[in-house]
Amino acid sequence: MELLLFDQVAEVVLALTPEDLGEVKVRAHRRGVKVWFDTAKPTKEHYEVQQLARHYVDGSSGMAIEIGFHAEHADQERNEAVVAAVLGSEKQWRKILGEETEVAPFFGSDNWRRVSEAWIEPDLDDPELAFELASRLVDYLIAIEKARV
Repeated sequence: MELLLFDQVAEVVLALTPEDLGEVKVRAHRRGVKVWFDTAKPTKEHYEVQQLARHYVDGSSGMAIEIGFHAEHADQERNEAVVAAVLGSEKQWRKILGEETEVAPFFGSDNWRRVSEAWIEPDLDDPELAFELASRLVDYLIAIEKARV
């Protein structure tokens, strides 16, 4: 049986993530993969590659894939504090992630915060897509996780 796209992404993330970041955990689902460290269950602060409606990104119809870090606490102020801590080392992580990374409210949920980017209409049939998505997510793990903890 062939692995689905996000199952493939999860496998590659497990293989590429440096051990010094902690014990990496992944949970793949039909529309994405969630990544976190050291706890059995996902935390409200985690990394994700997920498919979403493009209208959240640029108002157009279609699909996008978001890649990055999320702070999804119920308390908006807590999410803002998490992202403020990440912004404290923005100069360092921008060297890895580049200018395409946005720090903004979450797509479709104004209380949550994200440090992420969106790929518009990627070719889901591209055999290299899983590796590209996973590799980019690992860039986020390396850049953001050390800044966050």
